[in-house]
Amino acid sequence: MLLRVGELARRTGLTVRTFHYYDSIGLLRPSTRTDAGYRLYNRNDIARLHQIQALRELGMSLAEIGAAIDDPDLALVPTLERQISAIDRLIAQQTHLRNRLSLLKTRLVAGEAPELDDWLTTLEMMFMYDRYFTQDQLDHLPFYQADGALRTQWLELAAEANALHEAGTPPSSEAAQQLARRWMCTLERDTDANPDWLLRLSSMHAQEPLFQQQLGVSPQVVAYLLEAFAESKLCVFARYLSAEEFAFMRQHYGRQMQGWPPLLMDLRNALDAGAMPDGEQGRALAARWLALFRGYAGDDPSTHQKIRDAMQQEPSLAEGTWLDERCLGFLKKAVAGLMGETH
Repeated sequence: MLLRVGELARRTGLTVRTFHYYDSIGLLRPSTRTDAGYRLYNRNDIARLHQIQALRELGMSLAEIGAAIDDPDLALVPTLERQISAIDRLIAQQTHLRNRLSLLKTRLVAGEAPELDDWLTTLEMMFMYDRYFTQDQLDHLPFYQADGALRTQWLELAAEANALHEAGTPPSSEAAQQLARRWMCTLERDTDANPDWLLRLSSMHAQEPLFQQQLGVSPQVVAYLLEAFAESKLCVFARYLSAEEFAFMRQHYGRQMQGWPPLLMDLRNALDAGAMPDGEQGRALAARWLALFRGYAGDDPSTHQKIRDAMQQEPSLAEGTWLDERCLGFLKKAVAGLMGETH
């Protein structure tokens, strides 16, 4: 039996574009084509696709998958290491749940009837994360796999944030800015610098009172920290801009930065799917970034250059932003290409 690419895409849930990309990099090439050039996949091609998808679920890159399929001995050790790591994370997850259940059991044995809230909390914890993350994502999310030391670190950060907020300390204060930088850098670390996971955690915190309780901060305190984090960036930009330029940036920067994580998530997904900076998707991402940038920088090229100078000379501006070198390089090329087309 031979399947055309559209039919195979429909039956597997993948996109036709994915199959075209796999073909272009030699990862999955159709065994034959029709006279009109349509791709046709046979039983062996589909078996290879199953291997690719299975290895992707282990977190392997497409390059690693190609090596594993074409030379299994070459990639056997890293594959086993990933499986071991996944099992270790699962053990940590189950240990956390076991501790909760053991606490309930201890109370029962001691003749204490656990409060209804204790039972409900245990059940909610089992299923809350599943509403926002797949199991594979949870297996790789450092925040979810946190040990006792890491959970203590988050509780200490939360206690500091609550104390500053309750004391009425302004977000522009040095104390608030320093704490916000620590909070964001820790969050970047514990989401594995993945903007998609940041957005999922943020959505969960906004909608789940249990998660707010677990993290130890309310949405109002998180908003306070985000404002303080924006202030920490603005204090750096102020050294490079005129009073008029800075007034414009201060007015618009915080609101525009709300669009940064979704843009980064789409950028990273495009990279993972093999998008090119000069392709349609690359140009669309560049246009979104330029709109965001001009939203807080204005339209004056001299102001743009001052901001670029600040970004190059002030490493602290990149801290806690989830922007890695791979995404930055892609974005620079895409923006340069788009600007070249419009001039």
